Amino acid sequence: MILLRADFSRREVVDTRLMPWEASPLAGVDRKPLDRIGGEVARATSIVRYAAGSHFDAHEHPLGEEFLVLLGTFSDEWGDYRAGTYVRNPPGSSHRPFSRDGCEIFVKLRQFVPDDRKRILIDTRRTAWLPGLVPGLSVLPLHQHGVESVALVRWAPGTRFKAHSHWGGEEILVLDGVFSDEYGDYPTGTWLRNPHRSMHTPFSEQGCLIWVKVGHLESLPEGS
Repeated sequence: MILLRADFSRREVVDTRLMPWEASPLAGVDRKPLDRIGGEVARATSIVRYAAGSHFDAHEHPLGEEFLVLLGTFSDEWGDYRAGTYVRNPPGSSHRPFSRDGCEIFVKLRQFVPDDRKRILIDTRRTAWLPGLVPGLSVLPLHQHGVESVALVRWAPGTRFKAHSHWGGEEILVLDGVFSDEYGDYPTGTWLRNPHRSMHTPFSEQGCLIWVKVGHLESLPEGS
């Protein structure tokens, strides 16, 4: 069994741009693992790259799959998903993914609660944004189920948020610009995981766009 950043009581910060690509079992499909519990079948968070013309074998997602297309176009027998598309394939779903011209996706596997069974498909480049809780913030909600919430959040330059704690933890992927808090600056490509009950005061001097998920780590025991 592989245990990679598997202690969810720890804060994690990873600059994914500095990580090497690792080959998957299928030619043309590489990945950058961010957290993992298990072997080839695992609870995992990764950035995955498909070379042009590559494909993955047909497979099932018994505990669900969530992904955001970062670059290019990702496809399966159900459709084409261009950059900016957010998809949730619920527990029990299956597909045969491929990419005609190549793509990169941010993907989370086997992390659904059992009753979260709705498929979600959102083209974030054609969806209206909502005002955030403070001036300068815009929010595009992607998913809400139980205590878990997923969204894109756009920070205008100079935006600051109040100090707050994360009940159930927080996970962030910086998609553009530089996201910051009192602990550091996190440029495009940075992945962060803040544990249950952690606290910070975030801001962005130059502006940024982040994918953020909150509330999903509270039920995970330490070290699981």
